Amino acid sequence: MVFNFVFPDDCRVCGARLREVSRVPVCSTCLSAPKPLLAEYFCVDCKTAFLNAFPLDDNGRCSLCRRGLTGFDAAFSFGEYDGTLRKLIHLFKYDRFKPLARPLGKLLASALPRDWKYDMVVPMPLHWRRSWERGFNQSELLGKALSTRLGAPLVRAVRRKRRTPSQAGLTNAQRRVNVAGAFVWNKRVSVKDRHVLLVDDVLTTGATASACAAVLKRAGAKRVTVLTLARVDRRKSTVVSSTPDSPFTGA
Repeated sequence: MVFNFVFPDDCRVCGARLREVSRVPVCSTCLSAPKPLLAEYFCVDCKTAFLNAFPLDDNGRCSLCRRGLTGFDAAFSFGEYDGTLRKLIHLFKYDRFKPLARPLGKLLASALPRDWKYDMVVPMPLHWRRSWERGFNQSELLGKALSTRLGAPLVRAVRRKRRTPSQAGLTNAQRRVNVAGAFVWNKRVSVKDRHVLLVDDVLTTGATASACAAVLKRAGAKRVTVLTLARVDRRKSTVVSSTPDSPFTGA
């Protein structure tokens, strides 16, 4: 009974019989199923996908990046928050299958430019109460897996000083107001003149990532790059929600 609970017989994603004993209750086919997000048109800075080139200027930047509203210098995501990748993130985040951090960290690393160097990996902080309720910070576990691969230290350079209301149903502008002032720099950590890699699980409108990145920049960070496992493809959906079954659960 205990063995079957710890090592379930079926893949939690597709339901197929697991043929190998593993701490990860997912078959090798599903672990290898997620594919990179593809689009013909991307913003060169935030990597938002567009249906055509109309929203981009001659330098390939979207309106938010042109107006300096992103807070961060660049953003990368592995894939679309949908299908198997979405299910894997839910298993990791909501069903608390923490060993998934390693294979998901591998996907994270593959989304980064190979020639970029980072001075530190910073996980997106949770409010202490949310972290206590969940039992862990999923971004920190992903950051640890990534830190090992990149050879850059994991540093808790930012903390969340207040628990913000749900972002569900809010517009992009309202989400930015909602998270304004939610983060504060950990003064025991120096980020001055450093290239910081800010890690989270999902990117939605980018409001939370922008607010956190802005704190790091004000603390002296030379450059802040955001990296997430998945991002909501806004070419397909405009509904914003924060429930576990919704595609909008991230920054």
